[in-house]
Amino acid sequence: MKFNLLHTDKLSNARAGLITTAHGEIETPIFMPVGTQGTVKAVHFNELEDKIGAQIILGNTYHLYLRPGTEILEQAGGLHRFNGWNRPILTDSGGFQVFSLTENRKLHEEGAEFRSHIDGSKHLFTPEKVVDIQRSIGADIMMAFDECTPGDADYNYARRSLELTERWLDRCLTRFRETEPKYGCEQSLFPIVQGCVYRDLRTRAAENIAAKGADGNAIGGLAVGEPVEKMYEMIELVNGILPKDRPRYLMGVGTPANLLEGIERGVDMFDCIMPTRNGRNGQLFTAEGIINIKNRKWENDFSPIDEGAYYTPAHTKAFLHHLFKTGEILGLQIASIHNLAFYLWLVKEARRRIIAGDFTAWKTSMLPKLQNRL
Repeated sequence: MKFNLLHTDKLSNARAGLITTAHGEIETPIFMPVGTQGTVKAVHFNELEDKIGAQIILGNTYHLYLRPGTEILEQAGGLHRFNGWNRPILTDSGGFQVFSLTENRKLHEEGAEFRSHIDGSKHLFTPEKVVDIQRSIGADIMMAFDECTPGDADYNYARRSLELTERWLDRCLTRFRETEPKYGCEQSLFPIVQGCVYRDLRTRAAENIAAKGADGNAIGGLAVGEPVEKMYEMIELVNGILPKDRPRYLMGVGTPANLLEGIERGVDMFDCIMPTRNGRNGQLFTAEGIINIKNRKWENDFSPIDEGAYYTPAHTKAFLHHLFKTGEILGLQIASIHNLAFYLWLVKEARRRIIAGDFTAWKTSMLPKLQNRL
C-alpha cells in the first residue's frame, strides 16, 4: 500500500491524499460504508459503485469468522471473489465486537475468549488468529487486535488495557511479518491507538505505534461514551504524534459534524454504521440538516429528499414518508442509499475544499446546518 499526501490546509491540519492498494485507489479524506458481514445492509454493490461512489468498504473479522467462516472464504478465493466487490476492503479486527459482548467474553494474556452471539459456541481470538483470519478474508487493510475500553473507564483500567493491547500488537506484527497473503494481493496491517481519554496514555500509545513503521495507523476507543470535546482533544493529540506520511483512520466515527471536525484535525479515513442504521430508522442526513422522515410534517411535502449536489433517488419526501408508514422495504433502501451518498459527498467536498484552499471557511459554514433538525 502506498500513501501520497497531496495537499494540506493552510489554516488547519486537514489533508488530501491518495491511497493505492492492490484493488484500487482511495482518495482521502474518505468515508467507508460498513459492510459488516460482507455486504452493506439494504444496498446493492451496483448502487455503491455507480451511484454512491464508494471507493472502499469495511468488513468485520468477528462476523465473517462466524459466518460464512474462513473455510468458505478460502474456497471462494477471499472475500472479494465471494461477494463480488472488486474495490478495496478494510477489516476491523473484531476487537470492538468482543468488547461489546460484555457478559460473554473473558480477556487474558493469550487473547479473548467469547461466546458466539449466534449459537453460544465458545471461541478464542488471539492476536495471531485474528491476523490469520484477516489473511483468509483477503482484506487490503487489516487491523491489529486490541481491547476497546469504555469511554468512562478509570485510569488504572485504561492503563492495564493499553499495556495488554501493546503486547498484543507486537504479536500481531510478528504474525503478519511471518505470513503471506493467500490470494496474491498485498495486505497492510494498521496498529490501533488506544488509551481512553487520558492524555499520557494516548501519547504513549501514539509514540509506540509511530515507531512501528506501519503502512497506516488507526485511532480506536473513541465515540464510546466519552464527551465529544474529549474525543476531539484525543484526535488532535494523537495526530500530532502519528507520522504525517501515513494515513490516519478514526474508527467508528461518526456524525457528519464529527467527520468535518476529524478532517480538520488531520484524519484521513472514517467508518460508521450511522448512515445505514439511522437511515433504516427514518433519519436522513442532508446539507441543510437532519430529517426524521417518519414525522407527519412530510406526508404532503412533494419536494425532493434533498437538493444537494450528490446522488439522491428521484423520490419526494412524501413518498418516502409513505414507504416508512406502510413498512415497505424500499423505504429502508432509499434512506440508506441517500445517507451514504450524502456522507460520500461530504468527504469529497471536504477534499475539494482542502485542495482549493477554503476548507476552514466552508467547514465553519457547514457545521450549523449539519446539526440543524428540520
